[in-house]
Amino acid sequence: MTANGKIVVVGGGVSGLTTGVTLLEAGLPVRLVAEEIPGRTSLAAGAMWGPYLVEPWAKVREWSLTSLDVFGRLAESLETGVRMTSGVEAARDASEVPPWSELLPDFRACDPAELPDGFVSGYRFTVPLVDMPVYLDFLRRRLLELGGEIEVGVVRTLDSVDGAAAIVNCAGLGAGELADDPSVRPIRGQHVVVENPGITEFFSEDTGMSPDLMCFYPHGDTVVLGGTAIDGDGTMAEDEAAAKGIVERCAAIDSRLAEARIVGHRVGARPTRSEVRVESALREDGLPVVHNYGHGGAGVTLSWGCAREVARLVVEAASGV
Repeated sequence: MTANGKIVVVGGGVSGLTTGVTLLEAGLPVRLVAEEIPGRTSLAAGAMWGPYLVEPWAKVREWSLTSLDVFGRLAESLETGVRMTSGVEAARDASEVPPWSELLPDFRACDPAELPDGFVSGYRFTVPLVDMPVYLDFLRRRLLELGGEIEVGVVRTLDSVDGAAAIVNCAGLGAGELADDPSVRPIRGQHVVVENPGITEFFSEDTGMSPDLMCFYPHGDTVVLGGTAIDGDGTMAEDEAAAKGIVERCAAIDSRLAEARIVGHRVGARPTRSEVRVESALREDGLPVVHNYGHGGAGVTLSWGCAREVARLVVEAASGV
């Protein structure tokens, strides 16, 4: 595989596409290579901004804040699939205020009347909701408009990439293998997509570390219902029993969802690591490599912040800093 001196971005999910766009906006030539464009796991996302269960917090905070700013501007155009949406996250017991609350100007505790039966605490706030099929298509088109190249192909080793000025590893679950990093593991997620019966606000339950999640995200004519988080499971087949449970949990909060027509199922494997990895390395031949992976279920939330960090690292590598 030759890249004619371009920055080769490996990975076609939200991290890879966002990184490609960011590098191009910085004036750098880009070729993006991936087996699936867009990536299946990114297509399966809900998706709501929220830096959940990712570390290290000091970096995650800045990456999330950068993405929040970009999504706020993208929400001004319907073609992006991004909308600023209000809603509630609630818990069935007393819950601590999340550290990311200070990033949201309208974040507040719920009044008891705003909580569904059985819930004792919760918070109301406004965040970006992202209709992933629409959004990923927007990113793909943006990358091409900026002069980037897209190649469908399998990169089995970083050593197999020839002629590149630098490589960026955004391969999601496959990034660990490319980086010889066994700490990357899958967390299987499943969503059900239904026709929207009139829902305009999101709802999410703080379920802690439970594999059974409960959330619903309205995207115009459809609502994405979630979900699951099966640690260590990377299978991508639809689980009918899990789908049934997802609908039942969501319908218990909003009864309109019980009869909503199912229009699709989404399954993905969140690439998870104890800490997100965004850092520079060198291939044995001295070629700069920048790793950008391990975002877990916060890939969308961290995407723009991590991409800008990657761009900085690529420029530093090119200038010999």
